[in-house]
Amino acid sequence: MKRRVKFPKGQRDSGLTLIEVIVTLTVMGLIVVILFSAFRLGLSAWDRGETVKEEDQKVRVLSELLSKQIKSAFPYRVRTEKAEGDYLAFEGRSQSLKFVSSLPMKRNRSEGFVYTLYQYEENGTEGGRLLFYEERALRKGFFEEELKREKAEILIEGISKFSFEYYQEEDSSKNQMGEWFQEWDGREKKELPKAIRVNLSLRGRGGETSFSLLLPISAYQFEQIRIPSMIRRTLPRGGP
Repeated sequence: MKRRVKFPKGQRDSGLTLIEVIVTLTVMGLIVVILFSAFRLGLSAWDRGETVKEEDQKVRVLSELLSKQIKSAFPYRVRTEKAEGDYLAFEGRSQSLKFVSSLPMKRNRSEGFVYTLYQYEENGTEGGRLLFYEERALRKGFFEEELKREKAEILIEGISKFSFEYYQEEDSSKNQMGEWFQEWDGREKKELPKAIRVNLSLRGRGGETSFSLLLPISAYQFEQIRIPSMIRRTLPRGGP
């Protein structure tokens, strides 16, 4: 004879039904998806922040380099045996700049004037790049040489827009107005520009970063200094 087990009142309904299990798993799945999405969003934001930080660091380093060397531009006269005579060593174009600076940027350079060249060139879909070349201003005809690509260094890449501009100071005695030029030839102007403006836009993962750098030049005019003749003094000779 079989015995029937009697459950206390309410105990038979204490278990979870299939529908309740499905609902619980669904809710837990949604929570996991939301947490994972939030984690991915936070990781992506952190990655973009690091990228922007890195690009800003590149811009700061480039700005510091250009500021120090261009501000130290010197009105250096190149001696030549040609009929045109000596000329001022400065040639500024929209996307290149040649000049002589009193501040060498390479650590292995000793003190003295250096011939410096900045040149922008296109680099396909990856954006353009700014090249830098520097050497001591010692050899004759150094300013006539073109960029030596095997010795040039890449300052920054991923450039979408780049240009130099040159400011001419207002001078009523010469009947000239203060204005910006796309080019500046030291042979014709007989002086350096009063200031140089660098316009640059970088293409990066964080978007496009644009900035404009204004660099005044202190020694923009060449002044010939004449040293007056010294009167020699005859020192008395020692002796009895």
